[in-house]
Amino acid sequence: MSISGQPGFRLRRAIDRVDAKVVTALAKFPVAIVGDALGRRGVMHQAIKPLVPEWKLAGPAVTVEVRPGDNLMIHTGLALARPGDVLVIDAKGNLDCGLWGGILHALAARRQIAGVVIDGAVRDSAELRASPIPVFARGVNPCGGDKEGPGQVNFPISCGGVPVMPGDVVLGDGDGVLVVPAELAAQAPALAQGRIDAEGKWLAAIDGGVDVLPFVVPNLRRYGVLREDEDLIAPK
Repeated sequence: MSISGQPGFRLRRAIDRVDAKVVTALAKFPVAIVGDALGRRGVMHQAIKPLVPEWKLAGPAVTVEVRPGDNLMIHTGLALARPGDVLVIDAKGNLDCGLWGGILHALAARRQIAGVVIDGAVRDSAELRASPIPVFARGVNPCGGDKEGPGQVNFPISCGGVPVMPGDVVLGDGDGVLVVPAELAAQAPALAQGRIDAEGKWLAAIDGGVDVLPFVVPNLRRYGVLREDEDLIAPK
């Protein structure tokens, strides 16, 4: 049976994952670019940052919901994760306990997961920073967590103010974390490349001596900030 337990304290063992080639394609783009390409939706709260700014992550989400101060279901979710998964933990933004630390990280290395995102606190931060497995967290606290539950694994959660479904693609870099819904993942690389191409044209225009990008003046005229016959750039 795929689901076991009871409402509020249960787990789902089997989830659908996006094709690994799609994840690899998305991992090539900055989080900001993919976020822009998807309408600037799915970006987690700016407080959730990597412990090491240079870290990047990409992978399908294994979702975990916990009671603040308890990490039993984090251990459970990690045991169900496959290599390349990202553990996404809804800890309700609580910073009173570090629910992820050195022991869990050692287990994560054995599971070969792609990374961890927690809307909560971690501990053993020096140990975590020395690891190649990226951790994105809201904060750090040396106090450990209980192991009693309740909580849920592989059910819909909210992390950093963003809905996350099991199997959604999670991207992270020094700017923050983005959730790409599984149903949009296959088309997202092409959309992101389109954004790269557009920004490349803007940069080329700037290199060529343009002071104002082409969308600025038309929009200012549209909203009445400039008259139709009025320019923006002051004479040099």
